[in-house]
Amino acid sequence: MTKKKGIFDVKVDVRKLFDEEPQRGLGIDSKQQKVQQGSKSIKDALATISSQMKVSGNRSRTISDYILHVEHFQSITETKYIADITVETVYEWLDSMKVSNQTKLTRLKCFKAFLSRCLDNGWIETKFWRTVNIKVDQKVKEGATDAEISVLLSVLDLSNFIELRDAVAALLMYKTGVRINTLSQLEERHINLNENVLVLDGSIMKNHQSLKLPFDDLLGNLLAVLIDQNAIVRKAYRKNNQLLFITKYGDVISNSPTHNNVQKRLNKYSKMYGLKNINPHALRRGFAKNLLDKGASVAVISKALGHSDIAVTTKYLYLDMNEVADNLRRYL
Repeated sequence: MTKKKGIFDVKVDVRKLFDEEPQRGLGIDSKQQKVQQGSKSIKDALATISSQMKVSGNRSRTISDYILHVEHFQSITETKYIADITVETVYEWLDSMKVSNQTKLTRLKCFKAFLSRCLDNGWIETKFWRTVNIKVDQKVKEGATDAEISVLLSVLDLSNFIELRDAVAALLMYKTGVRINTLSQLEERHINLNENVLVLDGSIMKNHQSLKLPFDDLLGNLLAVLIDQNAIVRKAYRKNNQLLFITKYGDVISNSPTHNNVQKRLNKYSKMYGLKNINPHALRRGFAKNLLDKGASVAVISKALGHSDIAVTTKYLYLDMNEVADNLRRYL
């Protein structure tokens, strides 16, 4: 049988038919694609985002918070798909909670972060949740004061290794603003006693940026004593590390937010001696407030605290209404 040239060549551009009448053809138009994207189940989205966060190095506590609040949202609203999440369903979820507005706000921030990740993955087109908010009264969080630090140093037995360690840790946070998590990772190489400066590399910083923080002679002298005592403890228990803050057996102190050795001890001293602002956050706030009172700019304070957003720094510097009034009176 003779094969005729071109008999199987279709002369009509069939692709145009799909473009002209998408509903009659077999192609998928843009609206259908959007429906498919929005049909991503919340369960699958949560699993994907959890995996992405693990790879990115997010803390397990942060990931578990995402899972907890998103699953609670699902159970309350019976929402199965990302496309079904609306302003109304978010408010329905918030309204179901029998907790304070501050707790609602904390949970809402976590849920909004989940939605933002959905947006980044292309499962949501707009930030419709921007209008959802919870108003709470801002409470003034006080910072530690010189008087409280003086009392702490006077009541602790500095001839005891553990109490010496705790005193130096509290003073270091108060004088440099270093975080408790960073404190537990400090090594003796980070301390330059010749220049009285704390030299932090990005690997132990929350924002991964290197930083130098100067300190005074008192802290420098106490650090020198602690470093010498650390060597004695490590030798006695045959430990091989160069950590600045160690346990009584020469081991690393826990850096867990709920089980940090130093943090638990400071809480104990706070209750024992009636020092309400002897805790890591109050010590950092005290550091920031001292800088502000001495004329440092908010930008410099923000850098010293290792904040990536200056808005966070302003919360550390929150002034109560009487203090604002007193300051304004100077300009009348």
